[in-house]
Amino acid sequence: MLKSLVSTSLKLRGIVVVLAVILMVVGIRTLPSTQLDVFPEFAPPLVEIQTEAPGLSTTEVEHLVTSPIEYSLNGLTSLKTLRSKSVLGLSSVVLIFEAGTNLMTARQLVQERLALAASRLPAIAKPPVILSPLSSTSRVLKIGMSSKTLSQMEMTDLARWTIRPRLMAVPGVANVAIWGQRDRQFQVIVDPYRLRNNNVTLDAVIKATRDAVVTETGGFIVAPARLSVTNVQAVSVPQDLAQIPVATSRNATAITAPGFIAPLRLGDVADVREGFPPPIGDAIINDAPGLLLIVEKQPQGNTLNVTRDIEAAIESLRPGLKEIDIDSTIFRPATFIELALNNLNKALLIGCILVVVVLSLFLFDWRTAFISLTAIPLSLVAAALALHYTNSTINTMVLAGLILALGEVVDDAIIDVENIQRRLRLNTESVDPQSSFMVVLKASLEVRSAIVYATLIVVLVFLPVFLLDGLAGSFFRPLAISYVLAVLASL
Repeated sequence: MLKSLVSTSLKLRGIVVVLAVILMVVGIRTLPSTQLDVFPEFAPPLVEIQTEAPGLSTTEVEHLVTSPIEYSLNGLTSLKTLRSKSVLGLSSVVLIFEAGTNLMTARQLVQERLALAASRLPAIAKPPVILSPLSSTSRVLKIGMSSKTLSQMEMTDLARWTIRPRLMAVPGVANVAIWGQRDRQFQVIVDPYRLRNNNVTLDAVIKATRDAVVTETGGFIVAPARLSVTNVQAVSVPQDLAQIPVATSRNATAITAPGFIAPLRLGDVADVREGFPPPIGDAIINDAPGLLLIVEKQPQGNTLNVTRDIEAAIESLRPGLKEIDIDSTIFRPATFIELALNNLNKALLIGCILVVVVLSLFLFDWRTAFISLTAIPLSLVAAALALHYTNSTINTMVLAGLILALGEVVDDAIIDVENIQRRLRLNTESVDPQSSFMVVLKASLEVRSAIVYATLIVVLVFLPVFLLDGLAGSFFRPLAISYVLAVLASL
């Protein structure tokens, strides 16, 4: 088999060269679009559900929110583990499915069960939310925001309404969380002494405040054409809210001028101001309070491309955010990918240079050196293309496997060519020289079987790695796959 394969390759050497060129061209055009990530996808398919229950204690959240949701989700197809966590005002339920389960199908099954659980939740609980699907290494960038002139509330407005929508529009971004945010709100700080002096109840203040900010339909007017009535919001600043009349009880009025009785206003019984709710988290940027934007990517997203697109989006926003200092280098996993790619390029370059130097010093033939030199990138490109067309990601473990295989690839590239060169030299010195075709064929067959068997032994050494399961298997299996592919391609 080896003899016929080598013989056919020598006879059709022109076609072999053309195929090698095509392989390199396809690799150069295809590999830039290959998915890049820091680590392989090691997490099993999971779905996380979060339910807010403001005001409920940890025990109440556990009994009233978490337990009904768990009860409804038990028995799902392919469900392996169900975990939950109940904290003050928040319930989190995580469902881990069997490896290989389609994530979209699992999310659909969970959504159907949640519809049944909604009726069992207390009225104070908000509807359960299924979080966006994320990769196991979901965070692709952490962006810090700080300012010497703007408050955290003002930065929160910019982050929520300007920066976050732009980043969410970047392909591959699943979510942008804002840490340290201060949501702007109107606060009515009721003074109990003024309530008592003006004979006003707290319920009246609550009702007046609610009626002032609620938006309702205005109906329509029947005329020659039906005209809709628009409800224009009357409150835009705290001063407007302070002027809202309070529904008073008996004697709850203020006499401002002879013969004129003015209604009691909200500002007469409370201090109305602009503020933010009690924070549940904070962010310190450059030794000062700021905001931290956590950008998370979708599963199978290209970390390097997503990071670069996010950075380009930030740069496009900078001219309109001159008062804000934006730092996108706090946490950037793409840096590890770039370093790993640079290390692979350096190792490949060093290997090629060593091959040229060794063959030039010992064989004194540039054509021999060139043949060995082309075998190295061809092997790595073939392995990378195999990973690309199987929808695998190029991560640090894959790159580590390619770097480890580089030594074996260089060895295979030199042994065959060196033996052929030696046999050709001996043939020219022979009394009865043979044709170059036969000399090359015999010289290649002399070492080819040994190379094949040695390579197969190396592949068998990696067989236990393919049988690993769990986290170790998810991490080290890509390394073994890339190594074996590169070594087999070098044959």
